[in-house]
Amino acid sequence: MNWIILIVAGLFEVGFASCLGKVRETSGSEMYWWFAGFIVSLTVSMGLLLKATQTLPIGTAYAVWTGIGAVGTVLVGILVFKDPVTFWRIFFITTLILSIAGLKAVSSH
Repeated sequence: MNWIILIVAGLFEVGFASCLGKVRETSGSEMYWWFAGFIVSLTVSMGLLLKATQTLPIGTAYAVWTGIGAVGTVLVGILVFKDPVTFWRIFFITTLILSIAGLKAVSSH
């Protein structure tokens, strides 16, 4: 169950990073709405990470959480913000995904 909580926490990390990107691109009241989304996503993500680390090793949980956030944020950048897709970006995202799976596989919990 805590792995599911950790995955959801990572998805909220993608949310706060994406909202931060939108804050940078907007102005006026729209910027404040994106900033509110950033604060909510950040709070939920940190709270769920805290909950997950009650039973998962902190090093593994943090690495998985940041990995999910990094991979998700790159994918959102590519799909939503039209960031460039290059061989090396895909290569390193793939190695990051494999590393996350490896950490889960060798975790004792």
